[in-house]
Amino acid sequence: MAGHSKYKNIMYRKGAQDKKRSSLFSKLCREITVAAKMGLPDPDANARLRAAINAAKAQSVPKDNIQRSIDKAAGNDGDNYEEMRYEGYGPGGVSLIVEALTDNRNRTATNVRTAFSKNGGNLGTSGSVSHGFDRLGLISYPASAGDADTVFEAALDAGANDVESSEDGHDIWTDVDGLHEVAKALEARLGEAEGVKLAWRPTLKSDVSDESIAQSLFKLIDTLDDDDDVQTVWGNYDIADEVMEKLG
Repeated sequence: MAGHSKYKNIMYRKGAQDKKRSSLFSKLCREITVAAKMGLPDPDANARLRAAINAAKAQSVPKDNIQRSIDKAAGNDGDNYEEMRYEGYGPGGVSLIVEALTDNRNRTATNVRTAFSKNGGNLGTSGSVSHGFDRLGLISYPASAGDADTVFEAALDAGANDVESSEDGHDIWTDVDGLHEVAKALEARLGEAEGVKLAWRPTLKSDVSDESIAQSLFKLIDTLDDDDDVQTVWGNYDIADEVMEKLG
């Protein structure tokens, strides 16, 4: 297992500080419905559903909303969402992977393509950037879960591959197949995680030291993030500290 490294925004604004609450709730509930449809509507028997419910709880989604989302899937009266992945390049040649859940792939594809083209990016073909990422499991904990050494030791014992700790929290990386086993072992040591999900981790990061490029990149990601169909935007960018300070 690798040691600690400074975490720098692999997933844009983890906590979604500027996202509208209603939009965030909608996306979290959509994931719950899809997870419940793909397996049993019981979180104890459906790892993806359990992760989706935990993510919703972490963002204070009301219990009634969560239950309605599960009931939609169980009653087969929810929309039929399809998982889509888009890949492209943002300003400065930064690689981006956009994950979406949509009931209209033409609408979503048009919106994503427009977001890229209007904000200094280029939408690529399937596989155009994902070769520069590893598909891994990601377990997230707040800083309050413990100091870096405590979390590192717990992750090591649980069978994780790597830990990245910062003042914002801890990200624990695992193999895809071992994600939920590691999460369960960590829960016994650290409590319930903020998030348990499959993620895209860049093998090489793209340094961004130009303020204007960083601004354009964030504008593109904000535009994508504001789309109701888009669930997550992953990137390989590493924004320089001095640039982040200027951008606030």
